[in-house]
Amino acid sequence: MSKHLLILGAGFSGRAIGDVFREAGFTVSGTTRSEEKAESLRKRGVEPIVYDGGAISEALAAGMAQASHVVQSIAPGKDGDPLFRAGTPSLSILMPQLEWAGYLSTVGVYGDHKGGWVDEETALNPVSARSVERVEAEDHWLDFGKASGLPVAVLRLAGIYGPGRNALRNMEEGTARRLVKKDQVFNRIRVEDIGRSALFLAESRLGGVWNITDDEPGPPQDVVAEAARLMGLPTPPDIPFETAELSPMARSFYGENKRVSNAKLKAAGFEFRFPNYRQSLAELHSSGRWQG
Repeated sequence: MSKHLLILGAGFSGRAIGDVFREAGFTVSGTTRSEEKAESLRKRGVEPIVYDGGAISEALAAGMAQASHVVQSIAPGKDGDPLFRAGTPSLSILMPQLEWAGYLSTVGVYGDHKGGWVDEETALNPVSARSVERVEAEDHWLDFGKASGLPVAVLRLAGIYGPGRNALRNMEEGTARRLVKKDQVFNRIRVEDIGRSALFLAESRLGGVWNITDDEPGPPQDVVAEAARLMGLPTPPDIPFETAELSPMARSFYGENKRVSNAKLKAAGFEFRFPNYRQSLAELHSSGRWQG
């Protein structure tokens, strides 16, 4: 049987996943909200399906019917995951050929651990409303996996960056800021490693919960300093977090401080191409791909 991946929400991460699966011999389709974005998907070899996140259209139902693999990247929102809303047919009916499913979640579901380490066994303590919604959506997908006997993987993603979205580009555009909050660290993940880890889990037929993050949680200001060094530009001045002008969403990210372990994924046999931000920024800089 031919292998077909359906990406629900073919944004920054979804497109990177599509690239990796296509290289592995899959045909790929993906949803997008607009006709303009549909054209850019077509150019990447992804068959676009315009879908607004509401009721499942005929075009989307047709894409689901042929999917052997699915990755769900659409954020749940107040109404919950679009595939588990009241009145939506069951996934087993919508996707009769399904062999594996991946759900893109966030390490935000762990909440704040005051800089301590967390792994997939850590109790969830979501703080923000969006993380609470994510936990509910994760549960729906994992329950579907149990009920159907299919491997369903929840990929908890750290802060995503990659070509066109990174500290090097922020330096060039003059938007890079060194926000300093005492002892604050974040995990991050290069977008190509999201794609590679999704393919690894799919081809290994692995379900369950997986942290998708690099090896090295670190202070965000250090990433900016490294980008400045690579670009040969002055390091931006420190800005104390307490007095910084931030959007409520940006400020909420700093309300959570934790170090997220990727040991489970590595123990399963996955090798990161970009295990830390220094190596990754150096590759983006030398290849010129940082511009996107």
